[in-house]
Amino acid sequence: MKKGIHPENYRPVVFKDMSNGDMFLTKSTCKTSETVEFEGETYPVVKVEISSTSHPFYTGKSKLVDTAGRVDRFMSRYGKLKK
Repeated sequence: MKKGIHPENYRPVVFKDMSNGDMFLTKSTCKTSETVEFEGETYPVVKVEISSTSHPFYTGKSKLVDTAGRVDRFMSRYGKLKK
């Protein structure tokens, strides 16, 4: 890797998929204050709602991932209008 082309805060970071719990380690400049233990080491962690391990395009499974309750709110508001 060339010297001096990456930002100062370019470091190993764990990305955690919140829908299935999978984690993977890569380098990033993402700002985070949380840490997690991964493979015996402690790293900063960035939580993501969906990744390639849970996305329907990559898994081949059609699965509804609704972590914020948006579908339930929509159905409670507009589900009654259905005739």
